[in-house]
Amino acid sequence: MKHAIPDRPVRRKLLTGLSYAAMMSLAIGLNLLPVFLTSIKYSFGGSEGLSGEELGRLGAFAFAGLVVGILLTGPLADRFGAKPFAILGNVLTVVGLAGMSLSQNYIMLLAMIGLIGLGAGVLDMILSPVVAALNPESRSSAMNWLHSFYAVGAVVTILIATLALAAGLGWRTVCWLVMPLPLFLIVSFIPLRFPPMITDQGRIQFRVLVKKSGFLIALAAIFLGGATELGLAQWLPAYAELSLGFSKEVAGTGLLLFSIAMALGRMVIGAAGNRICPYQAMGWGCVLSVILFLGGAFLPSGGWALACCVLAGFTGSCLWPTMLAVTADRYPAGGATMFGALAALGNAGGIFMPWVVGAVADWHSLSLGIATSAIAPLLMLFLVLELARRR
Repeated sequence: MKHAIPDRPVRRKLLTGLSYAAMMSLAIGLNLLPVFLTSIKYSFGGSEGLSGEELGRLGAFAFAGLVVGILLTGPLADRFGAKPFAILGNVLTVVGLAGMSLSQNYIMLLAMIGLIGLGAGVLDMILSPVVAALNPESRSSAMNWLHSFYAVGAVVTILIATLALAAGLGWRTVCWLVMPLPLFLIVSFIPLRFPPMITDQGRIQFRVLVKKSGFLIALAAIFLGGATELGLAQWLPAYAELSLGFSKEVAGTGLLLFSIAMALGRMVIGAAGNRICPYQAMGWGCVLSVILFLGGAFLPSGGWALACCVLAGFTGSCLWPTMLAVTADRYPAGGATMFGALAALGNAGGIFMPWVVGAVADWHSLSLGIATSAIAPLLMLFLVLELARRR
């Protein structure tokens, strides 16, 4: 059954606003884990704690669930519409948060984090094509605004978690404190109609799309964009605490500031609209991210190193949403399946890079692990330049 876009502008604005709120819901489960990574380390790992690889596996499971959710939802949304998946994503988030709080062993925790990731994947896949369909004249601006609310959700989640730490509350309690938002969205989405996932001109078959070299380059580029953003974000609190010597509260604040910087970066691109070249924005974002990653890893001053990590949130903020937008502009009939493939590859980068950082940390040091993640924006720069040349 296809869902028609309502004629009333207020309904369109309402759905856009709720989509922004749903992006905040997506951010909840994925950002609780980094703040409480060191607490979880000793909750389940005994006196010695979980290893770096085991901690990295938690983040990898979250993003593995996310990628599975994206891949399953994309083709189904083209067939059944967006509404059931907007609701399902929030339901899975609520169930996963409750299960995470009640986990009694590492395996159960791993499964619940994977379930939260699955819900996040459903939302991540469905929200971008919905907002793109509602804002066809300004996709780049709309995508950056939408994804800025992921960062806003991360800020709110991290702030709640950090304040909970200061108040002596545990990570299990915080799981319940952040649950009202997805519950509210479940109720709010039920009466609304959603835009169709297929244009009046039909949809490009995915098997045709994957034969286009420009689309394959975009897939590789967004993989590296996800690695750029999430490799550092998942490890920043632990890095600030274990390698730079800051307290848990300061480490959590570092991730909070990183997310604020990311939100501001996306809002700047969103507000600029068509006045800025998206390829230039991504190119400069890649270059500056490489510099800041290396500064965060190797500067002798802990304060300056942490500042570099925070600023990397701003410089890398536009890479993911802008790559989504330029690909949608180039292939407007790609449908939800196209968005699903892009989101899956972006989040696959989020699986790959946190695991690599943890593995390098076990082998040598966490500082070198952070430095290794600079490879992602460096490689993405060359792909962005190639896409700009083809434009």
